[in-house]
Amino acid sequence: MKIDIKKVPNTPGVYKFFNNKEIIYIGKAKDLKKRVSSYFGKSFKDRKTSQIKFLTDKVETFSTKNEVEALLLEQMLIKENKPKFNILLRDDKTYPYIYFSLDHEYPGVYSKRTKKSVDKKYFGPFVSSEAVKKSIKEMQKIFKIRNCSDNTFANRTRPCIEFQMKRCSAPCVQKINKVDYFEDITSAKSFLSSSDTKNVQRLTNQIEKAVIRLDFEKAAEIRDRLKRLKLLKEEQSVVTLANDIDIFSVSSEMSYLGVSIIVVRNGKIRGTKTHLIKQAHYSSIDDVYQSAMFNFYDNQIDIPKKVLCAYELQDKKVLEDMFITKHQTKVKIIHSPSKSIRPIFSLCKLNAKQVIENHISKKDKYTFALNEIAECIGQKDINKIEAFDVSHISGENAVASCVVFSKTGSEKKNYRIFNIPDELSGNDVGSLKHVLERRIKYFDDPKIKPDLLLIDGGKTQLKFVNSVLEKSNHKDLMVISIVKGLNRVRATETILSKDGILELDKNSKAFLILQEMRDEAHRFAIQAQRKKKRKTISKSELDLVKGVGKVLKSRLLQKFKSIKNIRMANVSDLMTVDGINEKIANLIMEKLK
Repeated sequence: MKIDIKKVPNTPGVYKFFNNKEIIYIGKAKDLKKRVSSYFGKSFKDRKTSQIKFLTDKVETFSTKNEVEALLLEQMLIKENKPKFNILLRDDKTYPYIYFSLDHEYPGVYSKRTKKSVDKKYFGPFVSSEAVKKSIKEMQKIFKIRNCSDNTFANRTRPCIEFQMKRCSAPCVQKINKVDYFEDITSAKSFLSSSDTKNVQRLTNQIEKAVIRLDFEKAAEIRDRLKRLKLLKEEQSVVTLANDIDIFSVSSEMSYLGVSIIVVRNGKIRGTKTHLIKQAHYSSIDDVYQSAMFNFYDNQIDIPKKVLCAYELQDKKVLEDMFITKHQTKVKIIHSPSKSIRPIFSLCKLNAKQVIENHISKKDKYTFALNEIAECIGQKDINKIEAFDVSHISGENAVASCVVFSKTGSEKKNYRIFNIPDELSGNDVGSLKHVLERRIKYFDDPKIKPDLLLIDGGKTQLKFVNSVLEKSNHKDLMVISIVKGLNRVRATETILSKDGILELDKNSKAFLILQEMRDEAHRFAIQAQRKKKRKTISKSELDLVKGVGKVLKSRLLQKFKSIKNIRMANVSDLMTVDGINEKIANLIMEKLK
């Protein structure tokens, strides 16, 4: 369908793409006309964008006053309609809170999830239920708060095992009075909302007051709490000098997005959250961060003053204004971590990448890479690639390797080794031409013929291989070469075709897979070449020389590297080898020459 872009306004707002009256994608833009027209232009689009363009039969737009209103409206519409091409980071379940049952005469502390608005009875939300359980356990160790149900509490006649483990003060059987218990509840709430330093100072002050009142029993009890708090601080797996901050990191690979969120409160990691989005479509990484933050803070009241992003957002002001408009809270979006938060920041970035790596299969990796290569060289599809490499040492024992890769990875059962004739040994171009002439005979079988050839070399090697193909029945077979960069530095290689340089992103899957194929062909050739050399060493012309055994043969080859070099040496040179006298040297010269 042809979309009439002229009717789209140059204003901020939201656009909706329809297919058969169903919304398939919702987006926002600073300039609706510019954004919508980008989908329907003639320039090359990625697969997802091309698919949206192909399916769209209707476009609707809605103008807003500014980008913040566009962001709020976009996220609301996405939640309501759940279009299949939109990134959905919203969980069906709510985040857990720590809940104090303050209506009870002896309040308990529990883990609770709620969709309702929260009040002073709730602390959180936490990112994971494990973080809640751990915090409750910490409070029980220090302040001995009950965790039993109200029904169990009402029916107790003697203390439970929690009392014996010193995790509860047993208010159910009046082992503690209401005033002292409420003081413990207040301290526990302060433990959640204050830093460790403030809690230590507060408990120290309470000890001093108890001593002044000569209440040494109370002072000893608070001292024990202080010890447990300090011990607990030492046990913390991750502690930072940073106070309250949330960290967001987004990683993109192939058609996957990984999102990692770390929540830090009072210098401790309260929890972590990761999302994996498959077949994700997004206009920019900014959009992913905006969507992630909007959904994460949608129903929260515990919003930090700072949010750290692993990516420098192009327009962070939109998000800062969103926090003011939606949450009436001023939040600063930062991109550079302080020294205290840097280790956790690195952990967040690692998790965003790891969540993708944990889900990408080998087949996904190679299929994506081969599709990228096909797009780059203008082929419809690539299912198989053969890579070649030649290896020799000082012009001897030359071999060539052929390794095969498909959309499932390397096919080792189809690897081949070619022995190079002595007259071509050391001639890389001639060796490559010789190997291709032998290998190409098998390409008449469609099951064997590859879709692309990869060789290690420059323009000369590429020219010779193409000349071989031109004289065969396989002129349609395309060849590319990978040229080593300056000083053989990795990631500086150039990919060549007969039409010139192929522009490939050095971090793209296509480039990395071509590197992998080149390295695998080289490894396989080196392995075969060394094997061939060992056979030559184990049996050579030196075996025919009287007086030369295994030890002298090994010393000679170690010194001169090859039979060819030994043949070119004189008697004096040979006598420099330990164990070789003039007589044996003359016998060697006579036999080899």
